[in-house]
Amino acid sequence: MKNGLIALLMATTLFPVAAEGKNARCVIKQEGATAYSGACDFQMDQGGSFGIRRHDAKPILPNITDISVFIVSTGVAEVRGLTTDGINSRWGRAIRSQQDPACWKGSEFEICAY
Repeated sequence: MKNGLIALLMATTLFPVAAEGKNARCVIKQEGATAYSGACDFQMDQGGSFGIRRHDAKPILPNITDISVFIVSTGVAEVRGLTTDGINSRWGRAIRSQQDPACWKGSEFEICAY
C-alpha cells in the first residue's frame, strides 16, 4: 500500500499534465534553436511546478509528449520529458530567467510558458 501511494504521488508530481490544463503559448529551445513554438496545455502544480503538452495530443517535441518543470528551490527546477515510449527522461537542472520569468534555462534547453 505504501509503495503504491508513493508511486502515485511521484506520477502526479512529475507529470501534472494528466488533466486538461489552461491554454498557453509555449516556446521550447534546444541548443539555442526553437524546437517548438505554439499552443499548449499548461498545468500548474504545487509550489510553482508545472507541466506542458500540446492541445492536440501530438508530441510537443519528437518522441516527447509531456514536459515537467519541478521546482526544487527558489529559482531552480528539475526538468523531465515523458517519451512516447513512456520513459521519464531527465533533462536536468534549469534556472529561472531573470529577463523573462516565464522561462527556465538549462544547459542545452529553454522552456517558456506564457
